[in-house]
Amino acid sequence: MKKLIIAGIVAGMACASVSAFASGGEGQINFTGEIIDSACTVVNGLSNPLDVSLGKVAKSAFTGSGSTTSTTRFSIQLKDCPETVTSAAVTFGGTPDGGNSNVLAVTTGTGTATGIGIQLLDKTENPLSLYTASAGYTLTSGTTTNDLEFGARYIQTGSSITAGPANAVSTFTIVYN
Repeated sequence: MKKLIIAGIVAGMACASVSAFASGGEGQINFTGEIIDSACTVVNGLSNPLDVSLGKVAKSAFTGSGSTTSTTRFSIQLKDCPETVTSAAVTFGGTPDGGNSNVLAVTTGTGTATGIGIQLLDKTENPLSLYTASAGYTLTSGTTTNDLEFGARYIQTGSSITAGPANAVSTFTIVYN
């Protein structure tokens, strides 16, 4: 009987010490933000998507993993920006390529190209990673149309490439600063 009582006391002390260790890892998160009257109007929204043609490229143009084609420029347009919104960044989304998760995968299907993805670039032609905000773009308020310039190009992501259609879809989110 004494052994059972001693075992119960030891077990109780062990539970108390475990709970003391469990409560030692506390932290805090402060969320900040602002509700604004309105945002800019996105000209190329879901109902009016932007089509960017990367053209027809010979697979012999690629020299190995990481090689790219020339850049095709495109602009996301914002207009009717309120005075309280002075800059914005863009975050691109989409299905990441299996060989390089920073670039868009081409849409799969029968006969589609393999071994390549679509790399997005900022206005200075630096690569952008998917789901990471771009550098900020200064916005002009009023009826002026703001052109947020970007680029896109094919990039070899596999050891070899097969020919075929090489299309992809990207979404984007405007992040106002």
